[in-house]
Amino acid sequence: MSNSTLPTLPATDRPEAAARLRDALLGASFTADGLLDLLGAPAYAALARSETVPALRATRGDTPLETLVRLFLLQQPVPHARVRHVLPVAACVESGWLATVGGDEVAATVDVRPYGGPGGEDWFIVSDLGCAVGGAGGIASREEGVVLGVGGASTTLAGITVRTPVAAALDLGTGSGIQALHAAQHATRVTATDVNPRALHITALTLALSGAPAADLREGSLFDPVRDDETYDLIVSNPPFVISPGARLTYRDGGMGGDDLCRSLVQEAGERLREGGFAQFLANWQHVEGEDWQDRLRSWVPRGCDAWIVQREVQDVTQYAELWLRDAGDHRGDPAAYEALYDAWLDEFEARKVKAVGFGWITLRRTDSDAPSITVEEWPHPVEQPLGDTVRAHFDRVDQLRALDDAALLAAHFRLADEVIQEQVGLPGAEDPEHVVLRQHRGMRRATKVDTVGAGFAGVCDGSLSAGRILDAIAQLVGEDPVLLRDRTPAQIRLLVEQGFLEPVD
Repeated sequence: MSNSTLPTLPATDRPEAAARLRDALLGASFTADGLLDLLGAPAYAALARSETVPALRATRGDTPLETLVRLFLLQQPVPHARVRHVLPVAACVESGWLATVGGDEVAATVDVRPYGGPGGEDWFIVSDLGCAVGGAGGIASREEGVVLGVGGASTTLAGITVRTPVAAALDLGTGSGIQALHAAQHATRVTATDVNPRALHITALTLALSGAPAADLREGSLFDPVRDDETYDLIVSNPPFVISPGARLTYRDGGMGGDDLCRSLVQEAGERLREGGFAQFLANWQHVEGEDWQDRLRSWVPRGCDAWIVQREVQDVTQYAELWLRDAGDHRGDPAAYEALYDAWLDEFEARKVKAVGFGWITLRRTDSDAPSITVEEWPHPVEQPLGDTVRAHFDRVDQLRALDDAALLAAHFRLADEVIQEQVGLPGAEDPEHVVLRQHRGMRRATKVDTVGAGFAGVCDGSLSAGRILDAIAQLVGEDPVLLRDRTPAQIRLLVEQGFLEPVD
């Protein structure tokens, strides 16, 4: 791959220059909070949509922060005399962060965008100019090796990742380095790979400018750069998952047919995980005519792994093609060329009998159980990020339920999880509700229908009585045979525990 037409990147062998630049940025409050205060919420939100006019209007002054916003976020040339009061200009030019233009002005060579870490850290994400985010207008460059910054997919993966201290973490397809940056906060050693050498260079810049430890950076596709004897406690990947005809853009098109890249990534992850380790991915998958999409995904799960797969969205093939054609800005070019590309996407889907494309999260956990748990579900509703603790708790509950047969389940004690409420749905004035819904207000924010027994059971679960004793009391109240009730209820209890409505009490 040749990146010769893309701008030259700052040097990675000048850590002192990155440190001085970081100090200057922080000194001028060039942070996520500082930007929000300066720009206001509407202009700040517009930047995330690649719309710069509101921010340009908000930075007409000459304060240090306004100067930095125009320089690094809006990519506007700024007079040298104005910048030298804010930044060590000579050092930034020498190390490549800035370039001299027009004789008396300087311009940024990369996009530098403040990013707030989960613990309040002030980080900076580096990307190619005009490529901090995508959006309806498309990115500013269609060069093959262009490196994007942080978008919605990046923050989604960062939010669902399990954050526990680990010895070794692997970020596959690191891009601008956001997942490696997060992992560096709780992993002793971070390895980051990418098929695009420019992405590895930018990841090094992101880590250095954010004050994070350097990562072990390796060039190559998927697991190719990983040695046969290497295993990890955590593997994360926001891969080039777009299902497209050909591979025009490295950051999004994996170059394999259909959803084969995502399938390969998931299937090969199992042997790279240490016992108890997690692998977490974003992915697209095909909905093929005559095939159950859930069965398709179950077939991806490697042996020796529990899995939790959540489909968050489904688009028909026309919506999907339009989304990614706009992402690349193809709709803004020659109409005939756009129509030809659109037609090629539909030809590809028709040949594969694909009727829709799903998007979602895939989490694997290495287990020594003889009966791995595979949960595949659809949940398109709002959730509460970050979800890392929710993901970890799901697998903890899988372990707890796996250890309990029905007799042990009925002898166990449970409590209603925090932030769960009960809703009764029915016509006004009716003596009895049509149905009862349990609803979570945290984490996945699930809602599930329960029958009268399920509602009564959940309502009195405070950990003091065993499940069996609660069912016996309910049987007496409703006039049902307690033996029959004990026989038919464990499946409902298991589902409520699995989905986080009930928590086992030690």
